[in-house]
Amino acid sequence: MYKTTFPKQFPDDFLWGGATAANQVEGAWNVDGKGLTTAEVVRKTTDRKHMSMDDVDKESIQAALADKSAADYPKRRGVDFYHHYKEDIKLFAEMGFKVYRFSIAWSRIFPNGDDAQPNEAGLAFYEKVIDELAKYDIKPLVTLSHYEMPIALTLRQNGWLSRDTIKAFNHFTETVFKRFKGKVPYWLTFNEINTGTWGFHATGVLDSHETRAKQLQMRYQALHHQFVASAIATKQLREIDPKAKMGCMLARMQTYPGTPNPVDVRAAQLEDDKNLFFTDVQARGEYPEYMNRYFAENKIEIKMAADDEAILAKYPVDFISFSYYMTTVTKADEGEQVNGNMATGGRNPYLQESDWGWQIDPIGLRVTLDEMWDRYRKPLFVVENGLGAVDQLTSDGKVHDDYRIDYLRQHIQQMKEATEDGVQLMGYTMWGPIDLISFSTSEMSKRYGFIYVDQDDQGKGSLDRIKKDSFYWYKKVIASNGEDLTD
Repeated sequence: MYKTTFPKQFPDDFLWGGATAANQVEGAWNVDGKGLTTAEVVRKTTDRKHMSMDDVDKESIQAALADKSAADYPKRRGVDFYHHYKEDIKLFAEMGFKVYRFSIAWSRIFPNGDDAQPNEAGLAFYEKVIDELAKYDIKPLVTLSHYEMPIALTLRQNGWLSRDTIKAFNHFTETVFKRFKGKVPYWLTFNEINTGTWGFHATGVLDSHETRAKQLQMRYQALHHQFVASAIATKQLREIDPKAKMGCMLARMQTYPGTPNPVDVRAAQLEDDKNLFFTDVQARGEYPEYMNRYFAENKIEIKMAADDEAILAKYPVDFISFSYYMTTVTKADEGEQVNGNMATGGRNPYLQESDWGWQIDPIGLRVTLDEMWDRYRKPLFVVENGLGAVDQLTSDGKVHDDYRIDYLRQHIQQMKEATEDGVQLMGYTMWGPIDLISFSTSEMSKRYGFIYVDQDDQGKGSLDRIKKDSFYWYKKVIASNGEDLTD
């Protein structure tokens, strides 16, 4: 619709907050009836530029099951949010959070994934968290599956490769929708669903010893089952809690062509299509035609039940959320490669990199917001964005993280530019407001938070919470609805 004016600021109901995942903050991995998850059988890495979360096979799982400690499995201990949630939520409220994104660990509710009855202690814990948030008028944004499916389902039926996992997951989703009806306005199905093409951490499928061709077949089949489960969960939510909204979640990696050469432009377009394929299915409700050629050329055959496509078409998501950390460069003839544990593609000479090799590109966030709004015309939500860095605690107990403030400031400025461009942006939950265990490397020393947690990579420390300089800065940003970004 043509208008002579355009928005000059974030909307009044903009949702400012932060995001975490159960397996990275909760700890309490073996208490109150919780079952073990895929995240808790992945050993910490010895190389911070290598992701260890997919280096898993039956032998390594058996070794993990036999190990009853958290020494080599840091996601088992997290930062003990399980026992500190009141303290942590109070700090979030002090910053002025409007929303807090967290995940419900499936195995806290159904320890084996498909138990007949839910674990009441698990439901009670999340009810206490949600009620504590309500005390401060903080809205919950809940992720249903954030890289932490019950390991029992991997051992029994190879995770999401089995269609039986759909039924188990949707028993879980129905249970939490009914329990928290009226209390959770926003839900997400699968965190960064596209990373299922990387393997085990997102699918629970053991395929590390398979050929690349076999891996692709297994992973896309597992992802199809997740698509169907997501659509069924959306159907359940609309029937159980019609006022609540369901979103999907993508790891967005905007791809630039390495040169103006048309073959490089086409190579970048192909990479972007493979990234956006997942939101195409979940937001548009159908498999896009451009993937037919990719599947055929890679000999991938998606086995579907008779009504799968009808379910996908009838129950697309209400909004689209995504993480944004970096952009990548693609050339038909690849040059120098980025050496980062989640960075793929070529190195962009115009960008700086974090200590973990992630290319920092605030303007790329505006580019991707504008492109995704154009493509989908559904509300967008930036639910992860942040800087992992080695923070130093000073002798007087402070953390001066001006580099984090600068990083976040630049990204928020570009979000504001995108809203002025006409993008309907719901909110921003930076990753992660409190220091937590790194997803990719299981380090503690890769810190994102506004709140410093006194714990080292070996799990030693008091677990005291300490406000960083960025804590006070973000409080000011929220109070001004993104207008005051000064130090």
